[in-house]
Amino acid sequence: MTREGIERTGEAAVYRVAATVLLLRDSDNGPEVLLLERPQAGGSFPGAWVFPGGAIDPGDRVGSSGELDGEEASARRAAVREVREETSLEIGSDALVEAACWLPPAITPKRYRTWFYATRAPQGEVILSPQEAVACEWLRPSEALRRHAEGVFELVPPTWVMLHRIASDATVDAALARVAGGAEHFETHAHVTAAGAVLLWRGDIAYDDAALLDADGTRHRLDTRGTPWVYIRTTDG
Repeated sequence: MTREGIERTGEAAVYRVAATVLLLRDSDNGPEVLLLERPQAGGSFPGAWVFPGGAIDPGDRVGSSGELDGEEASARRAAVREVREETSLEIGSDALVEAACWLPPAITPKRYRTWFYATRAPQGEVILSPQEAVACEWLRPSEALRRHAEGVFELVPPTWVMLHRIASDATVDAALARVAGGAEHFETHAHVTAAGAVLLWRGDIAYDDAALLDADGTRHRLDTRGTPWVYIRTTDG
């Protein structure tokens, strides 16, 4: 099955651009991914467990020729830099597998169009930047999702969905193959209720009309109104 490709447009952005990386390693129980706990005070996603990453800096936009590069090339450089700054691990831009691109709902106060990459983690000790993270863990994706369902971990929806996507893979190679074959653009619409939000993506019957939320039809959504969160996809992919 195919997924829609990641769009690359020349339209003026109404958001900032960021990059984040799923650092993966094999274990006896399956692949593990590195998650960082953000500080409670200040910064993006306070208290949440996230993949290493952050916003593109001006220097990330300058290519080897000295000229400004496009968004995706700049995001790759930001991904490499952010991993180094936040974990001390060195990764190569060419080793990054493009996994997804996320744009949050228009109601989000600070909108970041975020490029997600995945790569096999290099050898080396993780040394955290205390301004960026207060703790880290290597976890199987299913374990991170379990902790979130039990209220132990705070996860944001893009992190949750990416973990869910690779939770059944038995090796890092399998996880990398999955994300490489399914990179897509998640441009999010949100239907907000008193109980929480249902996040909708293109292909869902209610994507452009929240009145159709309970109607029969195709689904591509994440229901966050209770725990565990529920991801439903009946569209291609």
